[in-house]
Amino acid sequence: MLHGEYKVPDGKLVAADVEVADGRLSQVRISGDFFLEPDEALDEINRSMRGAAVNADVDALTTLVRDGMDPQARMVGFGPESVAVAVRRAVTGSTGWRDHEWRVIRERPRSPLMHMALDQVLAEEVAAGRRSPTLRFWEWADPSVIIGSFQSVRNEVDMPTAEHYGIEVVRRITGGGAMFVEPGNTVTYSLYAPKSLVAGMSFADSYAFLDDWVLEVLRELGLNVWYQPLNDITSDGGKIGGAAQKRVAGSVLHHVTMSYDVDVEKLGQVLRVGGVKLSDKGVGSVVKRVDPLRRQTGLERQTVIDRLESGFRSRYGLVADSVGEDEQRRAEELIATKFATSEWFQRVP
Repeated sequence: MLHGEYKVPDGKLVAADVEVADGRLSQVRISGDFFLEPDEALDEINRSMRGAAVNADVDALTTLVRDGMDPQARMVGFGPESVAVAVRRAVTGSTGWRDHEWRVIRERPRSPLMHMALDQVLAEEVAAGRRSPTLRFWEWADPSVIIGSFQSVRNEVDMPTAEHYGIEVVRRITGGGAMFVEPGNTVTYSLYAPKSLVAGMSFADSYAFLDDWVLEVLRELGLNVWYQPLNDITSDGGKIGGAAQKRVAGSVLHHVTMSYDVDVEKLGQVLRVGGVKLSDKGVGSVVKRVDPLRRQTGLERQTVIDRLESGFRSRYGLVADSVGEDEQRRAEELIATKFATSEWFQRVP
């Protein structure tokens, strides 16, 4: 019997117990704390996937569930896709948050380039099994603009203005948009997790899944927040932050930057935000797109970070840790050979 679980973001837990024979799903049993009417619909869900190929993807399984149910049935807190994800997690050998001993790193401020390098190094260490899954909170030593792996330097940043303000521009290994940070003005963290934690999920599903705990903690702080696909954390006051992600060998790197007290005037001068992107977000200026945590919570920045850490610990457990000497040395090597080179920075001029 194979077991998989999927906590629907802003929804309920769906569990799947699956038996496999001759490359097919021979038995499927779905359970969870969701709501379903009528009761007979659960049997329909279970029957719908029997005989499906063990390697059937989420889309195929979702179609089977939807077609196999009475269209009048009501699913509350979950849906056909979340059932399919739970089944896929069962057959792909997924793990849950509490299946791992999580470490937390909170330490001195680091340079933008060192943060870029550490993200790669720690993700690789988790993939190799030399490091336990880790939550790392960043502290910035210098102001910076961090552009996504596939962004154009000249399209995203006004370089003369950045140089005027002494803002270092660096490129990270994840995709997504540019981030503007200054010491003490953002809350940034990275998760380094084994791929098994998001096994069976699409890229989009994994974003929402890995952000769910953050939304819960922010709500405990009194914020009305939600996940805005693909990678934004948004409130009724505006966008708070965004996530970026990359699969590194056998691990997943997921990091989030949330604005605490952004200098909106400087941000607007340094970043080039085109009309197409603003139109897509439904707003008129870059200033309106970011709503800092300081105004919304009234809390000191370190208090916000403390609450995030304690919120993660209460849910999944945390053990204090630090960057090891070998990891530090490897990060320094990567700065010299990759992140500080013009070849990397200008990969998309």
